Amino acid sequence: MSDIPTQIKYTKSHEWVEILDDGTVRIGITDHAQDLLGDMVFVELPEVGDEIIAGEESAVVESVKAASDVYSPLSGEITAINEAVTETPEIVNQSPYEGGWLFELKPSAETEIDDLLDADAYNELAEADSH
Repeated sequence: MSDIPTQIKYTKSHEWVEILDDGTVRIGITDHAQDLLGDMVFVELPEVGDEIIAGEESAVVESVKAASDVYSPLSGEITAINEAVTETPEIVNQSPYEGGWLFELKPSAETEIDDLLDADAYNELAEADSH
């Protein structure tokens, strides 16, 4: 089964959200998602300063199998992007929760975090998805 850290939140569309000490959040795709997609060959990220809405397409990851939209779990302003994954997309495969994060944002609606899944709920979803 995929690696599912318990200290972060998840979406039904296989993104993860880590709340950072300064109140911003770091977002990426889950280990389960990168496993389904296969070897990453291209990552397209939003621009710093972009305003994005929860549930809207915010990035694209492309693997040898398919291109997949990444949907923002939260609304807010992009504060940082992970340039390393645009230059070396396979980092997303090797380290989806550490080096393979995609972008950070400052949430504009803090209550949206309450709508995200915890690790147990995401694990059930990922297991159902695998069958």
